[in-house]
Amino acid sequence: SVRHTFSRDLAIDMGTANSLVYHEGKGVVVNEPSIVALNTVTHEVEAVGLAAKEMLGRTPQNIVAIRPMRKGVIADFRVTEKMLAYFIQRAHGRKFFVHPRIIVSVPSEITQVERRAVTDSASRAKASEVYLVEQAMMAAIGAGLPVTEPAGSMVVDIGGGTTDIAVISLSGVVYSKSVRVAGDEMDEAVIRYIKQKHNLLIGDRMAEQIKIEVGSAFPLEEPLKMEIRGRNLIQGVPQAITITDTEIRDAVAESIGVIVNAVRTALEKVPPELSGDLVDRGIMLVGGGALLRNLDRKLADETQLPVMLAEDPLRSVVMGTGKLLKDFKFLRKVALDVD
Repeated sequence: SVRHTFSRDLAIDMGTANSLVYHEGKGVVVNEPSIVALNTVTHEVEAVGLAAKEMLGRTPQNIVAIRPMRKGVIADFRVTEKMLAYFIQRAHGRKFFVHPRIIVSVPSEITQVERRAVTDSASRAKASEVYLVEQAMMAAIGAGLPVTEPAGSMVVDIGGGTTDIAVISLSGVVYSKSVRVAGDEMDEAVIRYIKQKHNLLIGDRMAEQIKIEVGSAFPLEEPLKMEIRGRNLIQGVPQAITITDTEIRDAVAESIGVIVNAVRTALEKVPPELSGDLVDRGIMLVGGGALLRNLDRKLADETQLPVMLAEDPLRSVVMGTGKLLKDFKFLRKVALDVD
């Protein structure tokens, strides 16, 4: 259609760890870490996304790598705005004259001030209209849950900064809770554990790699081990040691516990009619954190409900948000107000 060729509307999932941009007609055009490298002398942006992540922990004195979103919230407005502008330009192949309509997904418990900040950032990044929608609702749509039906669906979205839990029925969020424990918190727990147990100091990137390679939430059939490198805190020299999946499971156990408890609380607070639906439909896991090995088994074990992993957990939110670009009537229904 003619509209497709000219369409410049974008859906953005601005996450603590990664940002994804969906372009109407082209699909996901940007999928990069939410990181900005700034020059402290000139205050210029040196790099954004992947290029900036490569610099993490390896930058010279005058360049700092900043993650402008912390715990799902904008910690640095100026940098967020620059990051958004960069991603919007990337999505449009650097055309400077476009003023797209933009839908941004945000965590459910975001304050009015934070909503305002996201809207302002997007407007200053040259958006003509900005709509905010709840991440968990978008994740449910993206994962293919029947959100418009009069039956309860539960979605647990484990991102970098926040875990969003929502029960959705009749296109509305019946219950939602956001806990600020997710992927980043697990990485930090791994750093603490290895420091306490092995006197080894490791960086954020190493911690994330460990979680991905040997992390799990529930005992594994096949044991895993990994050689890791860091700095020995006693001798002050670089050192390599081998760690096991059991150790990392201990390290992240507390974070997993917080998420499990939040899911349990949600199940207690849902109206009884919807609880009945969840017995049949179970829980849908989305987000990067959902990729942790056996997390579905751990949740199923703790709640006695069926737990499914979304087909593409990392893209569920942006795909759900992207569907709204075609359905403005539904968008108006689910958009959050920004006063």
